[in-house]
Amino acid sequence: QVQLVESGGGLVQAGGSLRLSCAASGLTFGIYRMGWFRQAPGKEREFVAAVTWRLSRTYYADSVKGRFTISRDNTKNTMYLQMNSLKPDDTAVYYCASDRRADGPYDYWGQGTQVTVSS
Repeated sequence: QVQLVESGGGLVQAGGSLRLSCAASGLTFGIYRMGWFRQAPGKEREFVAAVTWRLSRTYYADSVKGRFTISRDNTKNTMYLQMNSLKPDDTAVYYCASDRRADGPYDYWGQGTQVTVSS
């Protein structure tokens, strides 16, 4: 199994920045990709960004392209999400997830970290 712990959430004004971290532990050698998802109140969880663990290929939702940057540090088994130019619409609980495969549902999920952007 893989354990995932998110950190770095908080309250920020619109236009501000936050950096989320996701620390992975356990059977991390099997990870193929990791991703960030978010869920706002009353809405379904949505994809934000993903990165492949070995080659660091990145993927983004259209809504965050140019504002968010996903990265990973294999030596620390940690994934990051740098969020700039934050908007009130970015307010949500942000979850990290890991998967052993290239597609399909993610295997493991963290508990989530709250991001609140005030206008």
